[in-house]
Amino acid sequence: METMTVNRVQLMGNLGKDPELREFEGGKKRARFSLATTEHFNFGNGNSKEDTQWHQVTAWGRQADDVMQSLKKGSRITLEGRLVHGSYETKDGQKRYFTEVVLNQFQPVERKAEVAIE
Repeated sequence: METMTVNRVQLMGNLGKDPELREFEGGKKRARFSLATTEHFNFGNGNSKEDTQWHQVTAWGRQADDVMQSLKKGSRITLEGRLVHGSYETKDGQKRYFTEVVLNQFQPVERKAEVAIE
């Protein structure tokens, strides 16, 4: 029996800045944005800790258009994508490594309305 391996990541978080669009020759489009995910840990003794991780997200083609039309800094979304690891060389010959999420789909998350207590 063959085992299938799937590269899939699901995240929920907030955009750290407005998405940036780049258009390439031939009309191909790429949108990029950073997504902050935050976890809260309670240690049971009144102490707690907050851990925020930043994820670079890339959307291509029609998804890039959807991102540019729908999202802005502070938008809260859920997304699904795949992890991609890569490297490049800087102008001065330094090798740099990166990990990004290539977007498959996303959904805005509505924030709960704040209720004023009178």
